[in-house]
Amino acid sequence: MRRFIFIITIFVVALCGVAARAGTLVNVTQEHNNPSRDGVYIDSAFTPEAAANLARDLNFNGTISGNVYAQPLYIEGGSNGPMIIAVTESNNIYALNATTGTVIWQRNLGEPVPLSSLPCGNIDPVGITGTPVVDLTSRRLFFDALLVNGGIIKHFIYSLDVDTGVTTLGWPVDVNATATYNGINFASLAQEERGGFAFVNGVAYASYSGYFGDCNVYHGWVVGVDINNPSTVGAWATTAIGGGIWGHGGVANDGTNMFVVTGNTFNTGGNWMGGEAIIRLQAGPLFSDFWAPTNWFSLDGSDTDLGGVSATVIDVPGATPSQLVLALGKDSNAYLVDRNNLGGVGMPVTQANVSGTNRGTSAVTYHTSQGTYIAFHNDVGTIRAYKVTATNPPTITFAWSMNQTGRGSPWVTTTDGTNNAIVWYAATTSSGDQRLHGYDGDTGAVIYAGGGANELMTGTRQWNTGIAARGRIYFGADNKVYAFNLPGGTPTPTPTATATPTATATATLTPISTTTPTSSPTSTPTAMPSATARPTPTARPAVTPRPRPTPAPRPTP
Repeated sequence: MRRFIFIITIFVVALCGVAARAGTLVNVTQEHNNPSRDGVYIDSAFTPEAAANLARDLNFNGTISGNVYAQPLYIEGGSNGPMIIAVTESNNIYALNATTGTVIWQRNLGEPVPLSSLPCGNIDPVGITGTPVVDLTSRRLFFDALLVNGGIIKHFIYSLDVDTGVTTLGWPVDVNATATYNGINFASLAQEERGGFAFVNGVAYASYSGYFGDCNVYHGWVVGVDINNPSTVGAWATTAIGGGIWGHGGVANDGTNMFVVTGNTFNTGGNWMGGEAIIRLQAGPLFSDFWAPTNWFSLDGSDTDLGGVSATVIDVPGATPSQLVLALGKDSNAYLVDRNNLGGVGMPVTQANVSGTNRGTSAVTYHTSQGTYIAFHNDVGTIRAYKVTATNPPTITFAWSMNQTGRGSPWVTTTDGTNNAIVWYAATTSSGDQRLHGYDGDTGAVIYAGGGANELMTGTRQWNTGIAARGRIYFGADNKVYAFNLPGGTPTPTPTATATPTATATATLTPISTTTPTSSPTSTPTAMPSATARPTPTARPAVTPRPRPTPAPRPTP
């Protein structure tokens, strides 16, 4: 009898295990899927054979209103079923049914800022640009929106219930009123929020650059808001003018430390003051360490920013050191540094010329049986992949390159974390063909060549990237989220691997300001059968820019 009970017990436990695996939730909560910003999606459905037959789901509605520079998110586990979260420059936020593309809820936060009201820029209007982040424990969505509030242009950091769209009590946070660092006050008129939000240990983090054209007196900023006490706002900024955090990925992290890459600074007199560097931050954010190349001052003068591409955290098993962070510069170089010991101004662990200017986008890193790779798209119209060798020290060696126009950021699918790696890319903007493309992660061989007439997208924007979930790819474009299906059923993906955190003493979050956030205009979310048309922004009086620092106008990421 006891043996029978024992066997039954084992059988029940086994069934529970199967049920748990079958019920595993899939969530894409942030830019490039993981805190490391590696851009990897593990889904057993994405075999090369299936990927070759990817087709657009013509029954997926996906209608939204506004221009889109942010990656969509995919969220499960709520009462609405699987959802796609999309945000637009018209300050619209949408939750779409992930199967049908119909609207579950939508919000409009208020008037976005027309380009005519800004001293410079290349986005019109400016509303929500960076990719939000979702904290699954609280089921809240965090993002930055630029608003005309009481006739004043301001950045606000929002927290919404991801299942209903309702604004959390005590939010939004007025960044102008709360963010300050070493006597430098945040100025929305000078700062743009391009990068993806990060969520680390109860704090939501946003990064800021200047606007296209380097006008006004801007800085590179990272602003952190305690999600349980939004009056506690921390900030770090470059001391010098400039040093913007331009990359689409924003803030990367390894679970403990955060990493950003800054651009060129002005009027430093050769004294390093935060620019052209990989910056490591601890909770707060608090400055922890930095690395800058020995020729940083020369990079400043030639507008060849180190910060053309956002930071990517990389682990290379067998290498010494093995825990690294990647920067891709506008000087055509890839730099890898030891993320546990950045070391100040000096030589990196390794660097290599990887051809072409890199700016504004995000890179990917992935592992196969052949080794560890980095891949990216550059301004000379190629997708390129390089291996990082498992040596002491590691080196960067060429793997493959494929010609492909456009201005997008790649992402990667793999069936189990190492096999069948496919590097995906959307050839965005009118300079590309506005189609998806897939390449073998080891060889660069074409796996998916863009499909037919039905797979053509329109209104795709620079920097943007797609996501993979449940045998589908989703991509956000102006006024539309597109869905693409693999043939066959939908599998249950394996949870995505993330970088192993490096244990580091974490500083206590110190309140920077306790100013009560000023709420911007909000509206009550309502279920909508379809997206509403975006109102035409009201013309605002042109803003007179403050005198610009010494450098002449130049292109930025």
